[in-house]
Amino acid sequence: MTPPEMNSKLKRRIMAFYIGGVLNGLLGFYVLVNGASFLPAGTVRTLVIIFFLFAAVDFYFPHAIKKKWLAENARNRAQNVGTSPPT
Repeated sequence: MTPPEMNSKLKRRIMAFYIGGVLNGLLGFYVLVNGASFLPAGTVRTLVIIFFLFAAVDFYFPHAIKKKWLAENARNRAQNVGTSPPT
């Protein structure tokens, strides 16, 4: 039995996290490459760490959301197995 389709609101939230992660990664890379020309070294390092941490979190959350959705789905299927009417 395959799990039901994820609803569109959940899919949009997952896509938003992925887009945010890519943007944070790109901004972190930009600051890493070009930040030294207009910012002090300590500020560049801090900003790069912050951007890359946010990118990592943005890529972790979709994984956690999918895992939670699959667990809820499996629990609901297990509950429905015993209560489904005989065919």
